[in-house]
Amino acid sequence: MFTGIVTERGRVVEIVPNEAEDTATLVVEAPRSVEGLPLGGSIAVNGVCLTATSVEDGRFSAVAIGETLRLTTTGALTPGSLVNLERCVRPDGHLDGHIVQGHVDGVGTLISRSPQGRWDLLRVGMPNRLARFVALKGSIAIDGVSLTVTGVSEPSAEAAWLEVGLIPATLEETGLGSLKPGDGVNLEVDVFAKHAERLLAFVAPEAASPRPTGEESPAQTSKEQD
Repeated sequence: MFTGIVTERGRVVEIVPNEAEDTATLVVEAPRSVEGLPLGGSIAVNGVCLTATSVEDGRFSAVAIGETLRLTTTGALTPGSLVNLERCVRPDGHLDGHIVQGHVDGVGTLISRSPQGRWDLLRVGMPNRLARFVALKGSIAIDGVSLTVTGVSEPSAEAAWLEVGLIPATLEETGLGSLKPGDGVNLEVDVFAKHAERLLAFVAPEAASPRPTGEESPAQTSKEQD
């Protein structure tokens, strides 16, 4: 689990594709992030949770499978690309951002950025299927950065979008400060919203189905047992 607080910007040194296995190995230079990173340890790369397969000389390697390469911006990385990095949070650590799993839900596109003095307002287009999970003042992870949603499109909008404000520290210390309109970004919506929708999908049919006479609902049984 991560918190969306980027601790270092790493540099992609090498990408080794393996077409036979439909994978690619990323070698990333990250002197601060590899300190204490064990083999098999988790690290978020632009918001994508990857597993360290080797750690040496201030670098780590991680294998990205085909699905990751195709469904996130990982497949567009090239040697020299700078990436946002975050180590997984310790159980006794501070949850300074929000709960981020490193499981990207879709790729968005930067529509515009508007300087507002010392901070920038970004509007990001997102897949319409993700719009129902994004709420005003809710949390969103963009390229692994925990942000607060400051604006969101109406449910009736043909093309969904969201807006976030970037403070000076975020502009300087993450890759979001250098994004240009048209650039793709990894999006991860609030995990609680996804679970809520999944639970409701089961509850709705159950509530609509008539129960056989004498059959009690789980809620009624639990209440009687209390």
